[in-house]
Amino acid sequence: MSDFPHTPPRFSATFTPAVNAEIRRAAASGIYDIRGGGTKRHLPHFDDLLFLGASISRYPLEGYREKCATDVWLGTRHAKKPIHLDIPVTIAGMSFGALSGPAKEALGRGASEAGTSTTTGDGGMTEEERGHSKTLVYQYLPSRYGMNPDDLRRADAIEVVVGQGAKPGGGGMLLGQKISDRVAMMRNLPKGIDQRSACRHPDWTGPDDLEIKINELREITDWEKPIYVKIGGARPYYDTALAIKAGADVVVLDGMQGGTAATQDVFIEHVGMPILACIPQAVKALQDMGMHRKVQLIVSGGIRSGADVAKAMALGADAVAIGTAALIALGDNDPALEEEYQKLGSTAGAYDDWHEGRDPAGITTQDPELYKRFDPVLGGRRLKNYLKVMTLEAQTIARACGKNHLHNLEPEDLCALTMEAAAMARIPLAGTDWYPGKGGGM
Repeated sequence: MSDFPHTPPRFSATFTPAVNAEIRRAAASGIYDIRGGGTKRHLPHFDDLLFLGASISRYPLEGYREKCATDVWLGTRHAKKPIHLDIPVTIAGMSFGALSGPAKEALGRGASEAGTSTTTGDGGMTEEERGHSKTLVYQYLPSRYGMNPDDLRRADAIEVVVGQGAKPGGGGMLLGQKISDRVAMMRNLPKGIDQRSACRHPDWTGPDDLEIKINELREITDWEKPIYVKIGGARPYYDTALAIKAGADVVVLDGMQGGTAATQDVFIEHVGMPILACIPQAVKALQDMGMHRKVQLIVSGGIRSGADVAKAMALGADAVAIGTAALIALGDNDPALEEEYQKLGSTAGAYDDWHEGRDPAGITTQDPELYKRFDPVLGGRRLKNYLKVMTLEAQTIARACGKNHLHNLEPEDLCALTMEAAAMARIPLAGTDWYPGKGGGM
């Protein structure tokens, strides 16, 4: 033995314990990891932006006496019956199949009570959801699972899904344990067999075909329904421009913090862009085509609070959509269920094996013994309360910036805390008038 002290153990910054654990898992199983949710890596996000409240150079509004409006119109470009919502926070598409019937009902109840819309997701429209949703958006996806022309007409808007933030360029999965009799019937699939959704629409190969498809959908619905086009955050400037050219009334832009029911972990963590980087590019495309505010922009991917809502709108969005946050409001990953999450090899706040269908909260499951635990009336009430708080928070910030409508928030109301956020959002660093990529200095 040497008299000199040994070098203390040192972990690699590249081969971290988590990386090593995944290598061992892959070596033992020979299959890639599948999970739900969105990216778990740290990314520049709305927390890296701050609002510049009013003082002497700006005049704030009095909260108790001066109104700050929150309503939004969607689909005003072509639709005979555009949608008018009380608040600019909508519920993103989450399928029956990925979610239980009671969970879909709760989303409809909560959205309706808050004065906003909810969205079907893959696999078709359920009667619970339609019956409890004042405003329901029908998703038209590459898989065509559950697609029904009669349901298209029953919807209040149609969302053509081209991409999703968690997996732009890829399709989703619904494993056999969640293909119940009802799910199988709605999707025209065999019960208990793993299902993969297509990554692209089968009847078009490019943006010209998208225009034809949009016109087909308008004909089916007598030009009444707004047509949304949803894109994953990858090349938002060009994708937004092409969606506008194809005739979209609304563009839905989903960043990589957006969730999914199930896909490969490598997809979730390594494909796409943060929503903070996507919004300015989409807004620029709208502005360059003279369509900003004429074609509405809904953004999603990691929206959690009224501050996030206000920041997205200050960057140029007309509204936002929430998915993961809505599920948490319903009761997903609740610490009260910690003992049951432990039995599944997870912990509250980190449970993401939604594809296994064993969710103790009864939300991401098709097991009757589990989903009967979930009360859709209580879940809807919780979602309504959460949406109310988000709206009040956004109003508070808007008034502090001197705005009488959330849509009046603008980039000038923001500053950035980090170089990355400043470069992505094209917002000056705090205390300067400069961001990376902009000429000049202080």
